Amino acid sequence: MVASRRFKPIEECCSEGRSEQTVAADLDGTLLISRSAFPYYLLVALEAGSVLRAVLLLLSVPFVYATYVFFSESLAISTLVYISVAGLKVRSIEMVARSVLPRFYAGDVHPESWRVFSSFGKRYIITASPRVMVEPFARAFLGADKVVGTELEVGKNGKATGFMVKPGVLVGDHKKQAVVRELGDAVPDVGMGDRETDFDFMSICKEAYLVTSRKKYSPVPRNQLLSPLILHDGRLVQRPTPLVALVTFLWMPFGFALALMRVYVNLPLPERIVYYTYKLMGIRLIVRGTPPPPPKKGHPGVLFVCNHRTVLDPIEVANYIQKTLSGQLGFECTTITRKEKYGILAGTDGRVPSMNKEKEKN
Repeated sequence: MVASRRFKPIEECCSEGRSEQTVAADLDGTLLISRSAFPYYLLVALEAGSVLRAVLLLLSVPFVYATYVFFSESLAISTLVYISVAGLKVRSIEMVARSVLPRFYAGDVHPESWRVFSSFGKRYIITASPRVMVEPFARAFLGADKVVGTELEVGKNGKATGFMVKPGVLVGDHKKQAVVRELGDAVPDVGMGDRETDFDFMSICKEAYLVTSRKKYSPVPRNQLLSPLILHDGRLVQRPTPLVALVTFLWMPFGFALALMRVYVNLPLPERIVYYTYKLMGIRLIVRGTPPPPPKKGHPGVLFVCNHRTVLDPIEVANYIQKTLSGQLGFECTTITRKEKYGILAGTDGRVPSMNKEKEKN
């Protein structure tokens, strides 16, 4: 990129005395280390949509990559947006943006970009990604005053159509015009970008710095951002790059079968045998911290909160509670199974009659 020679590298930007100044920065590849926004689109497709939608998005990667390289960045992003959000309720997308995406965004913040960006009094983020996906993280964790991004078209039913409000995807001159509309004559003191389609808006800033991938950086520790990550929802542990997503979806049928086997094989076994079968079946039970004390006067007990997306959490919490109860009731050294214990404690055989049968009896 010949044009990039007129911009200094971000490492040369001074971060002192910037508290009264304004900065405008791109997101992917600039404030974030990774230049690809694909993982975040896949998270939206999976968490707000379905596994089938996420698989379809993954299958589109060769087409999207070829389009990005040889034809148009705008068309490539439009394809990702359409597959990810078409037909989804905007409220669902917003929920994923608040509860799932921040963890993955926060684990990829560029240290040099953050050093500069965090030193400014007014912070603007100019991104090609849909604003609704980026804004919760940008405001809470990066302290952005305004996020200027691609706006999704929303139907009367509150669902995203998959298309964008004019002027469409914010790349190239559209980014420049967005900055002008937002700030008017008060151009940013510093502009930050990482690719050629950022040069238009960077050129109108008083100073402009380029974030390159020549140097390898480790992400900023999450505790150095403006907000702590307290609660995280979602199905995935790793950031779903195309390779990680491919391995995950290929493993899913085997993992589902293995999960069923692990649950139903261990369910009828006595408590003292379960922990040995865990090891044989590759289950590692890790308990962090100190188990809470039993309830007593003035201390009613502990409320366990489980992630509803993770099946194993409530199972293990139930096992812990059952173990405590069975110890108090004298079941610990018997050969009675856990299923039978639940039935005895509930006063039934472990089955709950349906509402329809109850109505028929009455």
